[in-house]
Amino acid sequence: MRAARGAMANFRLALIQLHVSPVKSGNLQRACGLVREASAQGANVVALPECFNSPYGTQYFKEYAEKIPGESTQKLSEVAKECSIYLIGGSIPEEDGGKLYNTCTVFGPDGAMLAKHRKVHLFDINIPGKIQFKESETLSPGNSFSMFDTPYCKVGLGICYDIRFAEMAQIYGQKGCQLLIYPGAFNLTTGPAHWELLQRGRAVDNQVYVATVSPARDEKASYVAWGHSTVVNPWGEVIAKAGAEETVICTDIDLKKLAEIRQQLPILSQKRGDLYAVEMKKERYLKVFAAEGTRCNTAYFLEQPLPQHLNI
Repeated sequence: MRAARGAMANFRLALIQLHVSPVKSGNLQRACGLVREASAQGANVVALPECFNSPYGTQYFKEYAEKIPGESTQKLSEVAKECSIYLIGGSIPEEDGGKLYNTCTVFGPDGAMLAKHRKVHLFDINIPGKIQFKESETLSPGNSFSMFDTPYCKVGLGICYDIRFAEMAQIYGQKGCQLLIYPGAFNLTTGPAHWELLQRGRAVDNQVYVATVSPARDEKASYVAWGHSTVVNPWGEVIAKAGAEETVICTDIDLKKLAEIRQQLPILSQKRGDLYAVEMKKERYLKVFAAEGTRCNTAYFLEQPLPQHLNI
C-alpha cells in the first residue's frame, strides 16, 4: 500500500463515545445513528469505541462473539457506504478457529473492509484493592500490526492496552502513519492516571495525531469505563475531549501543522540508527478479491513476514 498521492491537508475526525447496553441490536442501531450524526457534522473519518456492540468483560466475550464478516461488520459496512466515510469500527469480540479475539475492523466509503486489527497486548493487570482483570482468560492476542490508507493520511490501529507499548506507536510512525487511533476502555483506576498521559506521550514521541475512543461511562456496569475520548496533536496538545457521557466529538486534523512541527523539531531524522532500532517482525496486510458479478469483497488477512514486493 502506498500513501495516497496529493493527500489533503485537512480532514475532520469524529469520535463516538457510545453508551453500550447488554442489547446488541440496540447498540448497533444507536452506533449507526451516531455515525450518521457525525457524518452530518462533516466528518470524513469516524471511530467507534472498544467493544461497541457488547458490554466489556471476560464473561461477555464468548456470548457476544461473531465471525467476521458477520452481523456487526455488515452494519458497519452499510453505514460507511451510506455516509461515504472511513469508519473505524471500534472493536467487537471475534470468534475464529475456536479462539476469541478483540478485533477492530475498518471500512471505506464504498463499504469495503480495509483493515482488521486484533488486539496485540492483552489486558492482564492486578492493582490490589482497586482492579483485577485478565483478558487472557478468554481472549487470544493478535500477532501483527495494522494500517490503512486514506486520501488524507495513513492510519495505524491499536486497541486500548496496546497504547501502553511505545514500540508499537514508534513502528507506525516509521511506516508513515500520521494518525494513530486506539479504541479503548480504560477504567476508573487507570483512566484518570494514564489515559491522557499515554496519548500525549505517543503523540509527542512520534509527532503524530493520536485519538482514543472510549465507551460512555455506565456506573451500573460490571466494568465502568473512564470515558473522556480524546484527540491529541503532534505537539502534545489536547484538541478535543469528551466528558463521561454519550457524545460525538469532532475535530479537524491539520496535516500542515504536523509537517511544520516535524520541520521545527526534526527528531525523526535525528534518530541514531547506528546505536539503536525498533523493528517490526510481522504485519497484517490485506488481499482483496472481488467476487465476479457482485459488489462484495472477500478479504483474506495474512499474518506472516511481510513480502518483499509490498512497499509499505
